[in-house]
Amino acid sequence: REVDCQAVYETAIKNLEIRIAETNAKITSESLPVLMADEGQLVHLFQNLIGNAIKFCKDRKPEIQVTGKKDGAYWLFSIRDNGIGIAPENKERIFQIFQKLHVKEEYEGTGVGLAVCQKIVEQHNGKIWVESEVGKGTTFRFTIPIKTENGKQASV
Repeated sequence: REVDCQAVYETAIKNLEIRIAETNAKITSESLPVLMADEGQLVHLFQNLIGNAIKFCKDRKPEIQVTGKKDGAYWLFSIRDNGIGIAPENKERIFQIFQKLHVKEEYEGTGVGLAVCQKIVEQHNGKIWVESEVGKGTTFRFTIPIKTENGKQASV
């Protein structure tokens, strides 16, 4: 059904409000589109990616930007942070279930989150990938087709 991604973003932010307050994170978004999707899954996707962006900022104040725009036949979303970054050799590994790049004492988590994010995006016939530089931050990008199987187009 039609889902307002701005409302999805706001729900994810509300769910993360304690962590945002504890870290004094600055999170911004551009106007996000309305599209055909599963709202609950998109909340989970946004919440996980934003939550990771907060978690992996180490000793800096997290600064996170969320965007969504048309790119050909897809909506292209980006969640960019100023965190610790991901080494090139780990960019594919992070999407495998139970894969953690850091010890539990350093960063909490089970290593399931990004595998779930990938599954959600794939269930929406999209793709997810990461662009990153160690020490300079990470950008997760994902696509969701603009048209559904029945050809109905969601609004901007």
